Amino acid sequence: MFSEQEVSFLRTQPLARLATVAVNGQPDADAVGFAFENGRFYIGGYFLKSTRKYKNIAAGHSKVSLLIDDLRSLEPFEPRSIKLHGEAEIMDLEEGFRGPGTYIVITPKVSWSMGIEGQAFQDGQAIIKKITWE
Repeated sequence: MFSEQEVSFLRTQPLARLATVAVNGQPDADAVGFAFENGRFYIGGYFLKSTRKYKNIAAGHSKVSLLIDDLRSLEPFEPRSIKLHGEAEIMDLEEGFRGPGTYIVITPKVSWSMGIEGQAFQDGQAIIKKITWE
């Protein structure tokens, strides 16, 4: 599970980048709005069913990557990020962060975070925390 600091970070971020894979194997990334609740990520949107990300997942390509990041400071350089690999599914929900409707729901399998619980770098090396979800 994510730490308190990581959950707090996730709840302050309005955008993420979602990468899916098309039927022809072409990776595709989109900026998406999201909510994080009960250990899962929820992505909705206007006209979601007509998007490439929706079609890729609906076609059975359920493995996705999600990146949530920002830059706390340029000087000194202080990036913060959570990246995860997970399984996505399409769900029709009666309640969601955008109201009732269709959502892409992502269950994390592996996540990496940087710069959220402390420094992003030490002695020229990135400090990355990895979590494998069960």
